[in-house]
This record gives sequence, C-alpha cells and structure tokens, in this order.
Amino acid sequence: MTRLSSHLSLQSPWQEIAAQISSLDTHFVLEKISAIGGGCINETYHIQGNDQHYFVKLNKASSLPMFEAEAMGLKEIQNSHALRVPDPKCWGHNDFHAWLVLEYLELTDTAKQHAEALGSGLAGMHRTFSAQFGWIRDNTIGSTLQKNDRSSDWIHFWRYNRLGHQLQLAKTNGYQGKLQTQGERLMADLELFFTGSRINASLLHGDLWSGNYSFNSAGQPVLFDPAVYYGDREADLAMTELFGGFPAQFYASYQDAYPLDAGYRTRKTLYNLYHVLNHLNLFGGGYLRQAEQILDRLLAEIK
Repeated sequence: MTRLSSHLSLQSPWQEIAAQISSLDTHFVLEKISAIGGGCINETYHIQGNDQHYFVKLNKASSLPMFEAEAMGLKEIQNSHALRVPDPKCWGHNDFHAWLVLEYLELTDTAKQHAEALGSGLAGMHRTFSAQFGWIRDNTIGSTLQKNDRSSDWIHFWRYNRLGHQLQLAKTNGYQGKLQTQGERLMADLELFFTGSRINASLLHGDLWSGNYSFNSAGQPVLFDPAVYYGDREADLAMTELFGGFPAQFYASYQDAYPLDAGYRTRKTLYNLYHVLNHLNLFGGGYLRQAEQILDRLLAEIK
C-alpha cells in the first residue's frame, strides 16, 4: 500500500479526484492509494476511503478525450445489458493530468470455468444493432486514434476508417514499399471478401484480446478497456484469436448462441490485419514482417 502523503504534491490530481467523487452524492475522504501494474498506456490505481473503493486511470492532461470516449464506450456496453463492465463514475483534468474514475471490481482468473458465459454474453452484445457502422465519436485503439465516421456501407467503413487509416499512419512512420503497394491492392479488392455476406452493424468491444476481460467473484464475465463502435461482429471474434485465443468453451458457446458463417475463416485474417498494423504503428518494425505476411496471404485468396 502506498503512503498517501507521498502523492499529495502541488501537481497531484488526488485531491481534485476525491472532491469530484464526493460531488457524486457520496462523501469520500481519500485514505489509501495503491498503484496497479499491467498497463502500457495509463497509470492505474486502486484508491480507498470511507469503505469505498475506486479504480483510477491517470495520463497527461491532453488525454481527457480518450477517457471521455472510454467512459462513453463502457456506458454503451452497459446499455446492451449483455455483459458486465466497470461503471464509469467521473472523469476530468487539471493542468497536468487527466483521469477516469471507475467502479472497482475484484476480478479473478477463472476463464475456463466461466468461458461459456463470456461467449453467450458476447453473442448477446453483438445482437445490439445500429442503423449505421461506426459510432457517435472517434476513440482510441491503444493510444492510436480510431476513426468512427458513420457509414451505411461496411466495406467503405473498413477501407477508409480502419485499413486506410492505419496504412497512412504507417506511411507517415516510414513504412512504405511492399506494405503500401500490397495494402493498396487489398483495399481495392475488399468487396471480394464479402461476396454473399450480409453484415449487420453490431455493438463491438473493439479491442477484445485476452487482457481486456476477466471475471468477478460471482463468476460473471467483465469487459474493460473498450474501443467501441458498431461493425461486423466477426471483427471482435477475430481479435480473440490474435494473441493466443480464448478458451474453447467460449467459442462453442458463442457459436451455439449466434453462429458464424464459413467466410469468417478468411475474413478473420483481414480483420486482424488492422490490429497488426496498429501494433506496427505503436511499437515499431518488429511487426512489419507479420503485416506483410498477412497481406500476402489475403491477396493470395483473391488471385
């Protein structure tokens, strides 16, 4: 446990955060601050006082729009009544920091025991539909801007707001040559991956890898760190397979509740290209070869 006095410098946001929490019709006196590891973008803390507990994310002051979008995304998932998320309490900033205060949840690693509930819950969330693809605002995927300009055409949306945006960032970051040439070819022929498919605008988590879900003490699945938008549900499922995969029970439960069509086996590679390109832009050239290999594989499908 961290000593409270060590955090109360002139630039510290803690007194302002405590005051903001108290303004929510709940008296809060900050007593303990515990740093929590695991994030590569934000500082995270568990704060306590008056037998109340909150989870706090901190970043630089300019990060307030990122936190606003995250809070709105959590509310969007919450309103689907399909899966549990930490309730966003408040957010704000001072001259030095921005913050997001969330409900604090005790989480456990019981994926195999309760993976069926996660699968069926996600299927229920994906049955929350919108008339258009995209969302009411842009947000972030990691720390990268995620463009959510609304469109009635999924292929147009994916071409310009997902692949095109990441390829342009890669070009700006100095990744040109084969990546750009192959990327342009792929974007020109995107329609070929969707022949005979009807795509609904489903509510998506948007960044659904194994680090962004857990279970509470009652065994209920909990989602967090969303990059919400409305799109093809296969994009969420694809990401679950990108970094090691989810338990087999999760996929069986999802399929029982909301079966996928055969074209998913190819389209999941298309959807995961977006995340590999984002990792290239965030973390550097170690992902370049993987992105090029995915492009080769996808272009081979449409020759």
